[in-house]
Amino acid sequence: MTEEYHNGGESLKKVSGLYRDWFLDYASYVILDRAIPSVYDGFKPVQRRIMHSMRELEDGRYNKVANIVGNTMKYHPHGDASITDAMVQIGQKELLIDTQGNWGNIYTGDSAAAARYIEARLTPFALEVVFNPKTTEWAKSYDGRNNEPIDLPVKFPLLLAQGVEGIGVGLSTKILPHNFNELIQASIQYLRGKSFQVFPDFLTAGMLDVSEYNDGERGGKVRARARIIQKDKHQLCITELPYSKTTGDLIDSIIKANEKGKIKIKKIEDNTSDQVEILIHLHNDVSPDKTIDALYAFTDCQVSISPNACVIVGDKPMFLSVSEILKMNTDHTVALLKKELEIELHELQENWHFASLERIFIENRIYHAIEEVKTWEEVLVTIREGLKPHTGHLLREVTEEDIVRLTEIRIKRISRFDLDKFKETILALEGKIAACKHHLEHLIDYAVDYFSTIQKKYGKGKERKTEIRVFDTIDATKVAVANEKFYVNREEGFIGTSMKKDEYLFDCSDIDDIITFQKDGTMKVVKVEPKTFIGKNILHVGIWKKGDARTVYNMIYREGKDGPYYMKRFPVTAITRNTDYPLASDKKGSEVLYFSANPNGEAETVTVLLKPNARIRKNKIEIDFSELAIKGRNSRGNLVTKYAVKKIDLKEEGVSTLAPRKIWFDETVRRLNVDARGTFLGSFKGDDKILTVNKNGEARLVGFDLSNRFDDEYLILEKWKPDQPAACIYYDGEKQIYYIKRFLFDSTGNVQTFMPSEHPKSFIELVTTASGSTAELVFAKESGKEREPEVVDVDEFIAVKGIKALGNQLTKNKIKTINLTLPEPEEEEEEVFSSEDDLSEEEDGGTIGSLFGDE
Repeated sequence: MTEEYHNGGESLKKVSGLYRDWFLDYASYVILDRAIPSVYDGFKPVQRRIMHSMRELEDGRYNKVANIVGNTMKYHPHGDASITDAMVQIGQKELLIDTQGNWGNIYTGDSAAAARYIEARLTPFALEVVFNPKTTEWAKSYDGRNNEPIDLPVKFPLLLAQGVEGIGVGLSTKILPHNFNELIQASIQYLRGKSFQVFPDFLTAGMLDVSEYNDGERGGKVRARARIIQKDKHQLCITELPYSKTTGDLIDSIIKANEKGKIKIKKIEDNTSDQVEILIHLHNDVSPDKTIDALYAFTDCQVSISPNACVIVGDKPMFLSVSEILKMNTDHTVALLKKELEIELHELQENWHFASLERIFIENRIYHAIEEVKTWEEVLVTIREGLKPHTGHLLREVTEEDIVRLTEIRIKRISRFDLDKFKETILALEGKIAACKHHLEHLIDYAVDYFSTIQKKYGKGKERKTEIRVFDTIDATKVAVANEKFYVNREEGFIGTSMKKDEYLFDCSDIDDIITFQKDGTMKVVKVEPKTFIGKNILHVGIWKKGDARTVYNMIYREGKDGPYYMKRFPVTAITRNTDYPLASDKKGSEVLYFSANPNGEAETVTVLLKPNARIRKNKIEIDFSELAIKGRNSRGNLVTKYAVKKIDLKEEGVSTLAPRKIWFDETVRRLNVDARGTFLGSFKGDDKILTVNKNGEARLVGFDLSNRFDDEYLILEKWKPDQPAACIYYDGEKQIYYIKRFLFDSTGNVQTFMPSEHPKSFIELVTTASGSTAELVFAKESGKEREPEVVDVDEFIAVKGIKALGNQLTKNKIKTINLTLPEPEEEEEEVFSSEDDLSEEEDGGTIGSLFGDE
């Protein structure tokens, strides 16, 4: 409330209460009239005014954008720059505005040319779907001189098709764009009472994980990725962008990640024009697969987007889901179609009514009766009286307006009245009236037909661009480049990256975890820091990976100052950072006498020399760690001896005792895994490789590292068997003949090409590595005769030749189809090993007695 005080001749006002009202008015204005779109037509006010202005100027030809912007300023109380920016954004969405000239580049982020240089007109889609003055509700413009639409009568879920972003006072909106055809299909599904789902689709394409989309509501999110392909061993190429990012954004983020040491690249080139092409050149010692994961982990090649569907419903902002918006848009479309039909029916009935009146007026020569009448009132009365005997079949009462229209009929029209033509007109009108009534009675079917027609007319070329895919979770520590050198000072007990005068250990990433063991059996895991105090008498320092069950630590220790000696094997899969773990014993004086870290579960043989003692017959014990089971890190282990040990020597290096890794391929994320998801590829160990063959006749052998990517579509993706020949049937486009060849892949990891023909019409029919395969040749009709199918034994048809060989002609006859039959796959034999799956976290592994002849 405003309070007024008088001080002498001056007047003071307390205006604190005004601020609250003024700010609320301002906030309401920004939300309703600037930032947030209407749910019904999907437009913010400036966008709606642009579209209305373009419809006013529409004549089928292009208009200068500057002219459109100038005309829009009649309705929009802001500067021309904001109108131009809004219009360019609509034009770049390629749906409502047909553009000409330089409208900018959504890939590079380049801005459009000045408004005086570029032109625009409405698309046929916009003209059909967005406008109808008969169903539009109007309001006065800001200066009261013109009428503008409150909402445009959009008969389409335009808000979801275009997407929108806006920031108001106290709230914001972010609705992602969706696919044109999928929205129409979802509307049809809704009208038919069926369930539906729609997901975002972007003009920049890319890949999208919608597993947490949550129907576009607040709290949900999507992850968008660039599409990165491997051109060769030393070159990657980004061909599609994640939503909301430009090539400049990606390049800047990649350069920053490279400078910080997160990734390692040689150079980067931007060749983008009408298509995205960012080339990333790698160093010879850098893994392409690992670099792709690192790009997703440390750069804008992967972004997380949080949708927030805030819209204006009536005159209030509301937070809705995408499904709710689509239902409201579809219901609104049905309501508009009904309104249009009702208007059309009324107009048709009025046309029928007046045409019938005109016939009565002319056929009954009522116009002769008014020749002698002197006043206008007498004319109207005479016509009304003349019509009365003939109006019983009309749809409504005859009004004065009808009679006035009859007086305006020209003599030329009366003299040329044709009854047959009139009957045709009436029949046509009655047919249209009946059709209109039928549509109103079957409104949902009419709406479904409307949506289907829109899709047929405008849906071509609007197929989904963004691939929906479930993304694998990338562990940043596994893909980070080792950008730091790590050192240790064993005497003083320090480790870190800044101790360059001390003992160098290894290269690591600045986000790695470091595991340390001390001579008293204490273990601790810490983050990479410039300098960290661990404790004196450091025994081992290494990089630790969470969940790593394949790195096995072998240890022999003394329990207490004078206690017995135990041996144990254990992994470290989970820890709490910066916590001391006593792995030998918590008894004072415990000491580790032997320790080894084995990245693949290796088990060595050691010799234990005992101090001279009259009670023992031999003072040397051999220990083979492969005979010792892998248990949890808290187990005591097995007894070695209760007598004093002089020293322990390594006798023989060990080999891995872990089982081969069972590997599966998950089609959904196109990655390898050990969690039994997808297709089982086999058990892998050592130098085993995976064979991939694509439809272009290119084969590649890659390792079974779980970080490897398989983004392409493959004809074959399986465990490689070096001695198993591959068979290929291909069509030579130049010779127009099918060939068959058999060959072996060599052990190189480079791309191996086995398609001999480079003719554009050549193609691979099938490839198999299965022994005992047969191919059924189904022949085409020749001269009206059918030929019996022929079965070919692939292994017997041709011998194994070189990978570059042409092969043998399969048949001289014209082939219709080739059906391949594969034998039943052989089950892989299980190999018996100690398994890292048999780990236990027992506090005490139990004493089995001395295995080495202690007395």
